[in-house]
Amino acid sequence: MAKPRGTGILPSRDELLEFIRGQRTPLGKREIAREYRLQATDRPALSEMLDALEENGDIHRARNRRYSAGRKIPSVCVLEVTGLDRDGEPVLAIAGRDAGAASPRIHLARGKQRGRAPGIGDRVLARMDRKSENYYVAHIMRRLESRPASIFGIFRKSPSGGQIEPASRKLKTHFHVDTDDVGSAEDGEFVTADVLPGRQFGMPTASITGRIGAADDPGAITQLCIAENDIPVDFSQEAQAEADDAEAAPMGARTDLRELPLITIDDATARDFDDAVWAEPDPDPDNKGGWHLIVAIADVAWYVRPGNALDRAAETRGNSVYLPGTVIPMLPEALSNGLCSLLPDQDRACLCVEMIINADGVKQSHRFFRAIIHSHARLTYHQVQHVIDGVLNEADLSVPAGTIYNLLGAYHCLRSARQERGALELNIAEAKILFDAANKPVAVESRFQQEANQLIEEFMILANISAAETLEQARKICMYRVHDRPDPQKLDTLYELTESMGIAFAKGQVVSPLVLNQLLARVKDSPAEMAINEAVLRCQARAVYDTSNIGHYGLGLSRYAHFTSPIRRYADLLVHRAIISQLESTTQNLLADQATDIAIHISQTEQRAAKAERRTVARFSALLSHKLEGSQAQVVITGIVGAGLFVRLEDGITEGFIHRKTLPDDYYDIADAGMSLIGKELGWHFTVGMQIEASILKVDIASGGVTLRWFAGGEQKLPELPARRRRKHQYPKKPHARPKRRR
Repeated sequence: MAKPRGTGILPSRDELLEFIRGQRTPLGKREIAREYRLQATDRPALSEMLDALEENGDIHRARNRRYSAGRKIPSVCVLEVTGLDRDGEPVLAIAGRDAGAASPRIHLARGKQRGRAPGIGDRVLARMDRKSENYYVAHIMRRLESRPASIFGIFRKSPSGGQIEPASRKLKTHFHVDTDDVGSAEDGEFVTADVLPGRQFGMPTASITGRIGAADDPGAITQLCIAENDIPVDFSQEAQAEADDAEAAPMGARTDLRELPLITIDDATARDFDDAVWAEPDPDPDNKGGWHLIVAIADVAWYVRPGNALDRAAETRGNSVYLPGTVIPMLPEALSNGLCSLLPDQDRACLCVEMIINADGVKQSHRFFRAIIHSHARLTYHQVQHVIDGVLNEADLSVPAGTIYNLLGAYHCLRSARQERGALELNIAEAKILFDAANKPVAVESRFQQEANQLIEEFMILANISAAETLEQARKICMYRVHDRPDPQKLDTLYELTESMGIAFAKGQVVSPLVLNQLLARVKDSPAEMAINEAVLRCQARAVYDTSNIGHYGLGLSRYAHFTSPIRRYADLLVHRAIISQLESTTQNLLADQATDIAIHISQTEQRAAKAERRTVARFSALLSHKLEGSQAQVVITGIVGAGLFVRLEDGITEGFIHRKTLPDDYYDIADAGMSLIGKELGWHFTVGMQIEASILKVDIASGGVTLRWFAGGEQKLPELPARRRRKHQYPKKPHARPKRRR
């Protein structure tokens, strides 16, 4: 006999399946539990039952983690990438099927796939290998032309209406716009447009729906990246009102640290200061050479309470988005640049962690507590680096004696511990767009981390480790920051590359970060340094958020959580709330299922922000390089594909492409694990890391791409010829000599 719903009794597997099949719309796990009035103790059993039904193909779980009954699909069908899962793998759905309808679980077979993985919006024709009733493995047969519902690009006016040059690098064709569909758009503007059915003049057609601004306007470039990545900008009136009405947290039971000379160290352009640091030699005689540290982090949890409008806005955004010249904050400025920012000479509420390390930089103990601090100085990385380099003295920065030198002493111990455990040490530059006083981009440069940056990073890493350890010991739900081991297939490419370059890197060994560091040290300051650093970077998995801990490979840590930036990362705010619930012996407000959903969401918003930043930097770089069209430039080869060479211009940031058809005539093959392009007949060699000269043909601000033509450079190694052919080459006929007549 079926158990009636709402009685608080766990249903059987068949009853649960029958219930899900009877629903018109998909259900979430919490809705199912609510329908049966299950207690919290019954939810693990419900989760196991749902997982078993899903594994058997009886039900399907969509990317919003809602369950519905399964449906069979054809053996060959068109699939569309609708998103990415927590590991960055494509989430596939049947193209054209209603998103609310039940869909099968589809896994992409990656074994023999060539080229890049399909991205969001891509469509593929795939052969479906059915594994169970509602689980399929898709084998890509070919990619199909993606037809997005809307596009962004530059409008070029013409007598027949005009054309849109797409801003997306995935779209290789222009779109025709009829005169009636132009609206008020002007020539050379960034626009949004809806894609229409049919073609005109051999091109797909579109109708302009919005104007963003002139293509050479920096503000329009920023707005384009915000729009195409669907980044929320405006806060709801309710959230804005909560931020505007917020009052400073009272002292209450907080520890008074206002006399302690805590300071902030940030980039010169930063406005949201969420961490302050302090250190002194540990007074304990048993810990000779050790250090006493305090890291104070803005107590955002005091202002952003679970479920309020600010919390909903922060969860939706996931993180602040930092674009060149602008910031789209996770919280309104009244908090992010006001009450939650550790401004100098102002009292601020913080969640602090006090830590003791020994002379080797190993943490001996830690404790968390709430406090009120008073930042004694707002310093920049540039200023602190000048102290490190001896250009400035500590006294020149108007801080209490010993403040910076104590921080440096603790940092050197922490740095030693980092090297001992073998955290990955990549030497990759960061792109930086420089602006003038009018906020116009004037230059692009590449910056490497200096010791001042590393100092703050080491303090923050230690605080993050302490947060993860505290939540584990308290058995609280923890939003871990996890980083998986490198993909073995990608490591195979690294082995092939090092072998082709004659660099010792034995295959079959356990590839720890320490082993990779040894490889990077061997190529430091050599012509292979850039190629090896970027190859090691490409091997790495993407770091994500997860409630299940697998450790952090890159940092060489068994447990790690983000704690130090709750102003700009929702993950950190959740960690703060969990620590506070442990300190105050209250129940954690976050449920396990809810936390898992949030982990997937904020991992995706982080990837969205990173993509928006990359695209904005590329477009600003193209804008600054636009005046170079027609000139020649020294470029460095950064990648090789069948179609040609990816290169980097002299600024070290701007990326370009040289098509193979502009290279010297030859029959080219890709060799050395994709790091070389070699001509079979005339022996032309082009290798990653090689510097060549090229002519800049076109700079596309919309896509951020630069098209170049080979001009000079590369190596020509003439192939060995057979003996008879070699004699002809050694004794060529004179141009004026007449051929002998055969008798």
